[in-house]
Amino acid sequence: MNDTDFWNDKDKANLVIRDVSSLKNLINPIIELKKDIEDNLSLLEDEDEIVSLLSLEYEKLSSKLEEISILTYLSDEFDKNDCLLEIHAGAGGTESCDWALMLERMYERYCKKKNYKVEVVSSQAGDEVGIKSVMLKISGLYAYGYLKGEKGVHRLVRISPFDSNKRRHTSFASVEVLPQIEEDINIEIKDNDLKIDVYHSSGAGGQSVNTTDSAVRITHLPTSIVVTCQNERSQIQNKQKAIQILKNKLYLLELEKKKDEINKLKEGQMSIGFGSGKRSYVLCPYTLVKDNESGYETTNVDSILNGELDDLIMAGLRR
Repeated sequence: MNDTDFWNDKDKANLVIRDVSSLKNLINPIIELKKDIEDNLSLLEDEDEIVSLLSLEYEKLSSKLEEISILTYLSDEFDKNDCLLEIHAGAGGTESCDWALMLERMYERYCKKKNYKVEVVSSQAGDEVGIKSVMLKISGLYAYGYLKGEKGVHRLVRISPFDSNKRRHTSFASVEVLPQIEEDINIEIKDNDLKIDVYHSSGAGGQSVNTTDSAVRITHLPTSIVVTCQNERSQIQNKQKAIQILKNKLYLLELEKKKDEINKLKEGQMSIGFGSGKRSYVLCPYTLVKDNESGYETTNVDSILNGELDDLIMAGLRR
């Protein structure tokens, strides 16, 4: 960073600054923790007067150590990157669309607590309420690392507010999380492999959703991957962003193929698809959130739906 030519390539410089920031987040707390421990050990010379003080300090230091240890779980290639989080309502019409909207609200509240920036890339409103799908760009250090474990099918059991007979309903929505890959991706996309549609945004409205005819939907015919973008001001900008998102998905698809080849050599490997249940949220006849992968459970469903996901996410990282 001290090199005189450092800022000649701004994109590369920003990536270096991001890496330095992530390293500082890991190293500086360790240095501070070491100093705090040494300071407290020096107090043992007057042990009788400070036993209670040391007990309090021990709790503080244990908490700091836990915060530092969390970062050791976020060491994969793209963990420190921004991410794209997609939510798709499952079968069930109104119920599932409402559930998808509840999940969007949950993640937006979690991101607000983490001081992450949330941007709506595309959104499709439900026929009556809620949303059929939404893609959020979440920006912040370790956004992908913390949220990558949310991938999978989320199941809600509750008394339906849309059923006049007050019957219990089960709704499903799928969550997909992709890292925002900022480096140049060497993925060749042929023009004749793309179907590009321009359409009018059908988002829920508000300043964050563009409602002109510049929204773009790109279908990659060989893989059937569909990407939409509607938050930019022009059709060209939306197309550029959609192409970048498509490159991300194709790049990750290639990585997954390589992982699958390795996993075939391992016994007991389970695939994760749309039909696999990631997490259950039960509001009736009892209250329970259970993560099927980590085994974490809590009866405080309201706090989870209000974005208090730290314990759930950490349980997933530790497994």
